[in-house]
Amino acid sequence: MGVIKLLDKHTAELIAAGEVIERPSSVVKELVENSIDSGAKHVTVEIRNGGITFMRVTDDGCGIAREDIPTAFLRHATSKIQEKKDLDAIGTLGFRGEALASIAAVSKVTLISCGKDESIGTKYEINGSDEADIDDAGCPSGTTFIIRDLFYNVPARMKFLKKDVSEANSVSGVMDRIALSHPEISFTFIRDGRQTLKTAGDGSLKKAILSVFGKDFVSSLIPVDYTHSDIHIRGYISRPVSSRPNRSMQLFFINGRYVKSRTAMAAVEEAYKGSIMTGKFPACVMHMEMDCSTLDVNVHPSKLEVRFTNERPIFDAVYHGVKSALLSGDDRSPIRAEQPQRRELFTKSDDQAMQLRFSQHKTVQKNNAPAETGQTEAENKDEDEEPMIYIPPVSLFSPMTVSDAAVSAAPYTRSIQESKLAEEKFYFNDAAPNIENSDPKEKIAKIFDDEAVPITEHKPNKTYSENVEEVEEAVEDDCGDELQVRFVGEAFATYIILEYGRDTLLFIDKHAAHERLIYERLKRECGKSCGQILLKPVSVTLDKSDYDALMLNLQVMTETGFDIDDFGFGTVVVRSAPQIVEHEDIADTVIEMAGYLAKNKRDIITEKMDWLFKNVACRSAIKAGNRSSERELIELARELAVNPDVRYCPHGRPICFTMTRRELEKRFMRV
Repeated sequence: MGVIKLLDKHTAELIAAGEVIERPSSVVKELVENSIDSGAKHVTVEIRNGGITFMRVTDDGCGIAREDIPTAFLRHATSKIQEKKDLDAIGTLGFRGEALASIAAVSKVTLISCGKDESIGTKYEINGSDEADIDDAGCPSGTTFIIRDLFYNVPARMKFLKKDVSEANSVSGVMDRIALSHPEISFTFIRDGRQTLKTAGDGSLKKAILSVFGKDFVSSLIPVDYTHSDIHIRGYISRPVSSRPNRSMQLFFINGRYVKSRTAMAAVEEAYKGSIMTGKFPACVMHMEMDCSTLDVNVHPSKLEVRFTNERPIFDAVYHGVKSALLSGDDRSPIRAEQPQRRELFTKSDDQAMQLRFSQHKTVQKNNAPAETGQTEAENKDEDEEPMIYIPPVSLFSPMTVSDAAVSAAPYTRSIQESKLAEEKFYFNDAAPNIENSDPKEKIAKIFDDEAVPITEHKPNKTYSENVEEVEEAVEDDCGDELQVRFVGEAFATYIILEYGRDTLLFIDKHAAHERLIYERLKRECGKSCGQILLKPVSVTLDKSDYDALMLNLQVMTETGFDIDDFGFGTVVVRSAPQIVEHEDIADTVIEMAGYLAKNKRDIITEKMDWLFKNVACRSAIKAGNRSSERELIELARELAVNPDVRYCPHGRPICFTMTRRELEKRFMRV
């Protein structure tokens, strides 16, 4: 007896339905796309309990004729295409003829429709592909679908559905994208009796974006309108200063269909190169109109992926369109917007014990020589219009010692140290520098009131060898036989250089070191109160999937110091944040966290917390390339010295390495 058998019709339909209908949002997507294809100008979608128990889609399109209604629920029945050649140029959103059959196979469906030429409508009921009833109904022109009890006959699929709020957010995300794809249609979305979306339907894409994402997002947009190789690009892109930490707000539409296109994504990001920093991504809502015969949308049942006969024109059109918009539309340079106002006085650390002062009315003569007799101040000014700056010679070497008893293990904080340094100022006149050295036993105030650490006095007027002798004496007095560490300097505003003992150089990546120290502190304080209330709450606009993930992990965010409230419509309000996160970084930090939580499908709280700590630490650490005071670098090195296990940053990069004197001398061929 043969073992291969033909499946019965019902079983085959249930299997086929799984390719098209995955969750309530899949049902809404298919039905709303049918409404758009029918020529509707107003579409209303209502759901309850995330769409699992009830969904309603109403439109004012052309309707379905009574004799066509039973046929419409048969598999592969469609009015969009008639023959094989129609597949080469599909201009409608739907064409496969599987949506209604798949929906009817896994739910209870009620259809009420009336064609434009009909005087009375039709009510049709079908449950699990079994026709239940067909009768007359009084209704306006258009179509209404009512879907109840999704997956009622497929319990295995039902258990894979998420919570009601997650499914509702997924439906909301679908409605957002559809509303942006067709701004000429008015869309209304009702969620559990509350209207959460209403678009004008007047053809204005900007108004549609405003309805979906709010005015904060709209205020950061630049219009795009460009044509290249018969490809028309229109829409909006974000200003470089409003870039985001992920790609969740990059939306592309081809001939009114939402798609995921790596080609378009790469073109947009290539156009922004040099305008935004690495790790940031632009946002965009971009429509592309092209010949339907140049692309294939019949790649996957979800119809989110498309293939192009030639990707190069697509890339060029998007790239040049975005580049032109950036050159003409961005009137706020990121450099001008972020550059602080210049002050007349620039204070160096008190280790160097000096302050530079710009002289705007007096020229400093070479070697501080007085001006020639008879030469007026005005004449001096004419000879050298730009003021000169006198910088006295300062030694690069400021020794320090490292001792377990003399180093605090508390985390390092830049703001506290800078406020301490600002209390003491040193001035010098234009004639000759007059540097007052601080007390050689001066203490550096540590945060959290820990034991102070002595700093060895540095005297610039002495030779380097004399300073070394005094340092060695001070080391013996303070630390006995412990190893001497001398601060040498900073290279490329990134790497700390220390002379370690007599035969070793130690190089430290200041960003990686500071990042790891903050990360260790966050892990120690996990579950403790580490957030501070913001004077002005920060609102953050998120993609619906990221928004849903964030709402499901509010407790995780609270444990890391973020107090977040739901503001609705995909927006959250941050009311408190960790003290170590700068105010301007709060929004980006929340966006990054939400994006990660949306991608991480496993409910492992420790893994999520670890990533959150790494993210906060990276954003709060000293940035490579930013100049730091000598005192800051010394303090950071000390913190690192009492944490012998800290040798790698949270992302796995090494923090420091050593070079022996012999290795250095080999490079100079001394040995």
